Amino acid sequence: MTRPELENAAATLQDAAESASDDETRDRLENQAQQFETLAEADRGPDHGKLARHEHVLTEIADDEGGAVANLVTEALESISAYRETVDGV
Repeated sequence: MTRPELENAAATLQDAAESASDDETRDRLENQAQQFETLAEADRGPDHGKLARHEHVLTEIADDEGGAVANLVTEALESISAYRETVDGV
């Protein structure tokens, strides 16, 4: 089962990585994109805790980078939030 919101987040984060100004940020964003690709295709979707940890990392990156990268990360976070609304629990 694919999760389109998480696939969208992964693609948007890859776009953000391509816009990053330094290698460290690019690597962090590519890592996040890869993780969301995996989560989108996993047999079982991520829980609220896992998503919250990713959101924290992404918010930190957006705050540090600003500009186009922050805008793309914000777009990815919106996709993650849309997926989170479908997750049972908290």
